[in-house]
Amino acid sequence: MIIYFKIDKERKVRRKRVAISIVLLFLVSCYFFGQERYKADYKIGAKDLLEISVFGLDDMNKTVRVSEGGKITLPLLGEIEVEGLTKIELEKKLSQLLEEKYLQSPQLTVFIKEYQSKRISVLGAVGKPGPYELIGRQTLLQLISEAGGLTENAGDKIIVIRQLQDGSSTALKISIDNLIVEGDASLNIPLEANDIINIPVDKEVFIYVFGQVKRSGAFKVKKSNIPTLLQAIAQAGGFSERASKRNVLIKRIDKDGEEQKIKVNVKDIIKGKKKDIQLLENDVVYVPETIF
Repeated sequence: MIIYFKIDKERKVRRKRVAISIVLLFLVSCYFFGQERYKADYKIGAKDLLEISVFGLDDMNKTVRVSEGGKITLPLLGEIEVEGLTKIELEKKLSQLLEEKYLQSPQLTVFIKEYQSKRISVLGAVGKPGPYELIGRQTLLQLISEAGGLTENAGDKIIVIRQLQDGSSTALKISIDNLIVEGDASLNIPLEANDIINIPVDKEVFIYVFGQVKRSGAFKVKKSNIPTLLQAIAQAGGFSERASKRNVLIKRIDKDGEEQKIKVNVKDIIKGKKKDIQLLENDVVYVPETIF
């Protein structure tokens, strides 16, 4: 028999999901409202693909890829440094170069077809995982909203893997509750090129409660919210009248595959003399019958 475990804070979870949906919906609207401003501020970098059009000078109409050194090569003008320039700044620079040698008041446009120099990856429990262009200054919540928001099986943490200047990397762990539900703005960090945002899926696991409880069996729980010993017994309906609370046994398989047996006097936990025990995935709780 499998009993689906419903946590005591089910209402809180529902409120959390509603809050997340409202916040992300708001951020989606803000994101698209500010997107054009971000594109205008975007600084061109290596591997970006640029489309350049010059009115009245067809030889200059080219689609070029920015080199690793931050340069492009154009007919008539040769090699040009473009890294660090915005679209508007590059248009002005090319206009000045053309005006000096070839055209009076040239009319040209620069269109950034691919933003390859600043990309991030979003993985895990979002609607649309994959690579994303990092245009201008964008924050963690803005990218999550662009990626379709969190799915129902999202865990309780966001992990941002970031490359450091020395070539090493670090992992930033951010609580979804603190960021979205509590609204801690300090956790809505600005993103950097090559960041990897991972929202781990909160998979379902099992714990087992047998013996002198009112409803024994296997309990399906979220891995991020595995119950404590007392919580698991409560979910099993509590102790039966013949339960031995002094001799509760937890059976656990360690990393080496060896079985551990942990004997617990639950009365001490109830009285506050000892801390409740956090159960782990696949733990088996056995409540024996009292001798008398």
